Amino acid sequence: MNQPAPALRSWWKRHVIDLIVAQLRQGITPEKIALTVTLGIVLAMFPILGSTTLLCAGAALWLRLNQPLIQLVNYLCYPLQFLMLIPLYRAGEWLGAPHLSLSIPQLMERFKAGPLQFIADFAGVALGGVGAWCLGAPLVGAVLYFMLRPPLRLLAARTVGIRKIPRRS
Repeated sequence: MNQPAPALRSWWKRHVIDLIVAQLRQGITPEKIALTVTLGIVLAMFPILGSTTLLCAGAALWLRLNQPLIQLVNYLCYPLQFLMLIPLYRAGEWLGAPHLSLSIPQLMERFKAGPLQFIADFAGVALGGVGAWCLGAPLVGAVLYFMLRPPLRLLAARTVGIRKIPRRS
């Protein structure tokens, strides 16, 4: 089996695993950590560039989640936002958003021709993407949350010595 490169594994362990273990040792439940990681991932896919840091900060404040952990997950998933932009915008067309060519040269031409009209046109596309995200995010979030709980419970049992992990956060 291929092992990750020592530098990558070291970075991953120091910045992700050790942060999670520290949270477990401070009494944070695996369920609350799973919720934090899940929201970091799901909010990282929000189809408006530049908004995810504020969304994660707001969610963490509102739900009393760990800010460094949710922001770390958000930043690690930043490439996922770029990968999901076009699929979410195109899915938004199914919801009634206008079709707009997402070719960079064509977008630049439209912007040069009329910046205000471009912003109005692109706002409809962006809102369609947000609508598509709103429909898919709860499902993705639920799947991620329930997938993350068992390994986090196992990590808690191994590192913190918790024999019986509480079910509620």
